[in-house]
Amino acid sequence: MAILLQNSISFTIKIVSFLLLLNSFCYSFKPKFFNVSNLQSDSDWASGGATWYGSPTGAGSDGGACGYQNAVDEPPFSSKIAAGGPSLFKSGKGCGACYQVKCTSNSACSGNPVKVVITDECPAGGPCTAESVHFDLSGTAFGAMAVSDKADQLRDAGVLRIQYKRVECNYPGRSLSFHVDVGSNPYYFATLVEYEDGDGEVGSIQLKQALDSSSWVPLQQSWGAVWRLNSGSVLRAPLSLKLTSLESGETIIASNVIPAGWQPGKTYRSIVNF
Repeated sequence: MAILLQNSISFTIKIVSFLLLLNSFCYSFKPKFFNVSNLQSDSDWASGGATWYGSPTGAGSDGGACGYQNAVDEPPFSSKIAAGGPSLFKSGKGCGACYQVKCTSNSACSGNPVKVVITDECPAGGPCTAESVHFDLSGTAFGAMAVSDKADQLRDAGVLRIQYKRVECNYPGRSLSFHVDVGSNPYYFATLVEYEDGDGEVGSIQLKQALDSSSWVPLQQSWGAVWRLNSGSVLRAPLSLKLTSLESGETIIASNVIPAGWQPGKTYRSIVNF
């Protein structure tokens, strides 16, 4: 009986010790240190620099080195654009890429992300190449990073450290479009590519003429988001265009997107997108 009583007391002491240890652990446990979603979210963001150009509430240069012209003022761009430094502009192949930017380094910063599209080039020299990644934002986009009623205060800062991350482009209600350059003719074809979903960047384009089932001819990048072909002979429409995304390598075909009787200066919309 004495042995049984001793074992019972020993077991009770162990149970009490375990409960005290568990209680101590619970009080020392800090859930915020184990917030996986926060850790994953933070890791998506990188650090870069930002300035702004153009009018305070405008779209930068209202056109820019990508060739989008006054489309940058209108939806879906709505003036929220950026001229990218060399690592973002990529000699024009960065045109159309989408990013989120946000700032916390100034008292006027909201910390809320703003989505922008690369539509222009921030040329070498000055802040554009002082750091590896630089966004020269439109006045509208720069001010959109501010808390309410402090856009002007934020723009007064001029230069900011920001956080950025690459995001997918998505243009609801818009289809992949081809604006035929006004200088195009039956022997020369040039087109501005607009509203690419996904990566937003075109790595290469090939063209196929009517009644040709297999021969794809590569276009050359002319400048920005404009691609061209000097055919050497009369182009036989309708023309199909095969686009390959720069980042993902995904390929899509806009079959017969440039119709017979196409005209320079006109825009032709496809039924496909990335």
